[in-house]
Amino acid sequence: MKKNPQQRIEELRKLIKEHDYNYYILAQPTISDYEYDQLVNELIKLEKENPHLITPDSPTQRVGSDLTNVFNPVTHRVPMLSLSNTYSEEEMYDFDRRVKDGLPKNEKVEYVCELKIDGVSVSLRYKNGLLVTAATRGDGTTGEEITNNIKTIRSVPLSIRKPESKKLNLDDIEVRGEIYMEIEAFKKINEERELNGEKTFANPRNLTAGTIKLLDPQLVAKRPLKIFVYYLYSETDELTTHYENLKLLREMGFPVNQNYKLCKDIEEVMKFCNDWEDKRDTLPYEIDGVVVKVNSLKQQKILGNIAKSPRWAVAYKFKAKQAKTRLNKIVWQVGRTGTLTPVAELEPVFLAGSTISRATLHNIDEIKRKDIREGDVVIIEKGGDVIPKVVAVDLSQRPRNSQEVKLPSKCPVCNSNLFRPENEVAIYCENNLCPAQIKGRIEHFASRGAMDITGLGEALINLFVDLGYLKDYSDIYHLKEHKEELIQIERLGEKSVDNLLTSIEKSKEKPFDKVLFALGIRYVGAGVAKKIADHFRSIDALMNASEEEIESIHEIGPSISKSIRRFFSDNNNIKLIERLKKAGLKFKSEEVKIASDKLKGKSFVLTGTLSSMSREEAKEKIILLGGHVLSAVSKNTDFVVVGENPGSKFDNAQKLGIPILSEEEFLKMIE
Repeated sequence: MKKNPQQRIEELRKLIKEHDYNYYILAQPTISDYEYDQLVNELIKLEKENPHLITPDSPTQRVGSDLTNVFNPVTHRVPMLSLSNTYSEEEMYDFDRRVKDGLPKNEKVEYVCELKIDGVSVSLRYKNGLLVTAATRGDGTTGEEITNNIKTIRSVPLSIRKPESKKLNLDDIEVRGEIYMEIEAFKKINEERELNGEKTFANPRNLTAGTIKLLDPQLVAKRPLKIFVYYLYSETDELTTHYENLKLLREMGFPVNQNYKLCKDIEEVMKFCNDWEDKRDTLPYEIDGVVVKVNSLKQQKILGNIAKSPRWAVAYKFKAKQAKTRLNKIVWQVGRTGTLTPVAELEPVFLAGSTISRATLHNIDEIKRKDIREGDVVIIEKGGDVIPKVVAVDLSQRPRNSQEVKLPSKCPVCNSNLFRPENEVAIYCENNLCPAQIKGRIEHFASRGAMDITGLGEALINLFVDLGYLKDYSDIYHLKEHKEELIQIERLGEKSVDNLLTSIEKSKEKPFDKVLFALGIRYVGAGVAKKIADHFRSIDALMNASEEEIESIHEIGPSISKSIRRFFSDNNNIKLIERLKKAGLKFKSEEVKIASDKLKGKSFVLTGTLSSMSREEAKEKIILLGGHVLSAVSKNTDFVVVGENPGSKFDNAQKLGIPILSEEEFLKMIE
């Protein structure tokens, strides 16, 4: 008896999902590719004939002809923190010691070791068993939605399998993983592009990162991306260990890299790390280290996080791969702050997935210390497997007529005088109007981590500066006045200009900390800018702050405070900020909505580990009740909240006679 379309569609979906699980999760396919394709084609045909029966989790919905991407912002429920890196056994033992110091005495600690896949992080949210949102890591707090692109990756399940081994709801979960591309697939794509006369990609990670941000999901579907997942968070279930979560994820139908291990101590961890450093080249994909995590989720919560990284996890980075090549010439580049950086131009050499033709030499002291000269055969490596650098010279192959490298006497770009501040190794171009500095400052301002102006890259900035449209970054917001002229520029056109101007307008929505980072103040990176913005709340308050006030912020030292004061003492910078204010940029932090004024006017300092919540959670509760959280103890502090293993803040509070609250007293206060 012939089955009705609905019955056959449901049967086909079940079959295809089962075959996907066998192929991507178990790596044990039970049918040929041809047979699999026949099932998919039959399902496509039936759904076309019966469009009312199409569901979001159908295998046919991985790629649709009408799908496009907008990349809307997605706020992560739990921040996607980056990991601190370690590079030696000694640093790993230090990590182990810090973990044990941060936990109650005599607590047993287990670690889970996982391979650190060299890919791109992604967050997947499932509600009622279906994939509803996929997002990039972004800045850790807010990512970009890439759901349609991620749906094209066949190893990403569109719906989860409810595990039979445990009674869990799993109605609202977040899964995180690493999107990657296997080495052979990457090489094949580059070979095809080379044959077609197209530009090749640098390495699998760069190709992956670019692919997941393509606007057309059908193009994404043509690239052989894969995923390994490593994290599970549930809104409705109480989970206990990371190790059990990895097993649970696999049971739910997610691809989990099987090269993970539960270790009873740091010695077992180091054996795992050393073994895989030796075996890394046997894998079909790139890894650059091992991720080590505290197994107990309860212990993870006790340990908490620092500004950017969890205290309960660390990345053990493998030693960088090396190669030998000849250094043909040393050139000096001028950065956005006027710093001159020596760069080695090399005979091209293949290293760690990409061809290297340039490498940083850092500064003149580094050149002299390593005695690097033009014409030398040098050993290069990728620092952190990313930035190429010269690590040594093969003196046995040095040319007889080689000469020591000397500092340039004039700026190589504008021919202005150079200066070298006392106690600094760097040299600087004194001319603030040096074209290289202007271009560098504008490029930094428009970069993704700052104002994120899509389309305003290095080539266009160079062109606009050379044509006189951009003299500083405030001119970006006046480009709209030259729209008709810009459209006439070769290779631009109306659509490109419209997209650029739209992105410039959208950048005005960036919060104060992003704007502060974009200004390009020396030593003020993204993390420092966030701390300063959170503390002072406005540019005006920061401009009027003394060095001592700036240094009162936790982890902000004299170099940063002096640099900030120097920046604001320059009248040109004040005028620049005024122009940016008029353009509509945000120079104030948005007011935090508070639940009550119970702690209004009260300031708190937190020290030590709290057992009932993380320090970040305690900070949020204080702010919601109208209080303030300070990073350092002073006579203006109202209370110091003390947890397990308090630091020097506890001693300072005692010396100054500041009221000290135990965790129990603090909890009563915020009830």
